[in-house]
Amino acid sequence: MQNANQQGNQHINQQLSDTFNAMADGLLSGQCDRKTRIGLTLIGSELGEAELLHGAQLVSRQYSDIELVLIGGDQAAGFEHHPASNLTECHQVMEQLFADKQIDGCVTLHYAFPLGVSTMGKVVTPGTGREMFIASTTGTSDTNRQAALLKNTIYGIALAKASGIEKPSVGVLNIDGAAQCERGLKELQQAGYDIHFADSSRADGGIAMRGNDLLRGTPDVMVTDSLTGNLLMKMFSSFTTGGSFEASGFGYGPGLSKDGCADGQLVSIISRASGAPVVAGAIRLCADAAKGEVMKRVNEEWEAASLAGINNLVNKYKQPVAIDAKSDVKADVVAPPEKVTDTDIGGIDILEIEDACQVLWKMNIFARTGMGCTGPIILVAKEDKEAAKAKLVEAKYL
Repeated sequence: MQNANQQGNQHINQQLSDTFNAMADGLLSGQCDRKTRIGLTLIGSELGEAELLHGAQLVSRQYSDIELVLIGGDQAAGFEHHPASNLTECHQVMEQLFADKQIDGCVTLHYAFPLGVSTMGKVVTPGTGREMFIASTTGTSDTNRQAALLKNTIYGIALAKASGIEKPSVGVLNIDGAAQCERGLKELQQAGYDIHFADSSRADGGIAMRGNDLLRGTPDVMVTDSLTGNLLMKMFSSFTTGGSFEASGFGYGPGLSKDGCADGQLVSIISRASGAPVVAGAIRLCADAAKGEVMKRVNEEWEAASLAGINNLVNKYKQPVAIDAKSDVKADVVAPPEKVTDTDIGGIDILEIEDACQVLWKMNIFARTGMGCTGPIILVAKEDKEAAKAKLVEAKYL
C-alpha cells in the first residue's frame, strides 16, 4: 500500500513538474502551448544506440515544440529517460507511458501491429524535393488487396491533413489493382466524398501514377500496397548510400486503422537501418500527427467515406466472384475477324483485361490485349473505340 501511494505521489509530482516546466518555457519563448511529448526507443538499431540518440539530439536542437522521452539504452544528458534492457521491455515501457498519458506518440522499430493496422510514411522525392506520403509502408490494412488499397487511401489522406495539408491530392501507383482502386475512389467521389485527385505529370495525365510521378512527388498522397510501399521507402531513403544507411525522409510513419490507431497509441516506425536524419524526421512526423489529432482525422475521413458507400465497396471486394458473373462471358467466345488495331483503351485492371477483351469479342468488336507505358491496355480499331469504351463502361471494366 505504501509503495502504491509513493508511486501515485511520484506521478503527481511528475505532472506538476511538467506543468511548471511548460509554463517556464512559455514565459521565456512567449508561447504557452504545451510541448508534444514523443518517445524514442534506443535499442535494436543495426547502426547502434548512438545513431538513434543523434537523431534525438537533432530534434532537440531544431524543434522547440517537441519534448523527447528516451526509452532503453543509456541515460543521456538533457533528456527524460526510462530504463529498459531490450526492445521487448522498451515496448512494455512505451505502452505504460501511453497508459499513463505521459507521451503523445512514440517512434520505435520492429513493432508488431495487429491485423488491420498499416503505417503511412513520408519521403522527400529526389526530382523536386517535394514531400510525399506513401500509403502504406508496413502492416496490413485488410487481407483483401482491393479493400486494403481503399483503406490506405483514407489513412493517407487523414495523415496528410493532420500534417497541415488541407486538401491533399491523391494518386494511385500503377500496380496490380490500381484501376479497380481508381474506379472505387471515383465512385466515392461521385457519391459525395471530398477527395482531390492528382494528375500525372506525363502527357496523358490521369490518376494512375507512373515512376516519373514517384520521383517528382506529383501527388501529396501516393496510394500503394504495403509491400510495394515498404520497398519504395527503402529506395527513397537510402538510394544514395548503397542501402545500409537510410539518410533521407520521415520513416515509415504511424500505424493507422479505421478505428484511429492501434489501441489508441500513436506508434511510428523506423527501420533498423534508419540513420539520424530519418530518426529526426520520424519524430517530427509523429509529433505532427499527434498535434494534428490524426486519430480524430481518420475517424472523420472514414465517416465521410462511409456515407459515400466505402463499406459497400469493401464488402463487394470480399465476396467470392462467380465465374463470368460480371459480363456472362463464356470460354467459347470466338474472336471476330481481325482488323488493324491502331488505338488503345487504358485504365483496365490487369486481373480483368482478358475478360474485358472477350466482352468486346462478344459484341463483334475485334480487340487485343497489351501492355502500354501506363499499364494494361486493350487495342481496337480507331472506328470501334467509342463503342468499345461504352461497352467496357457498361460492363464496369472502366
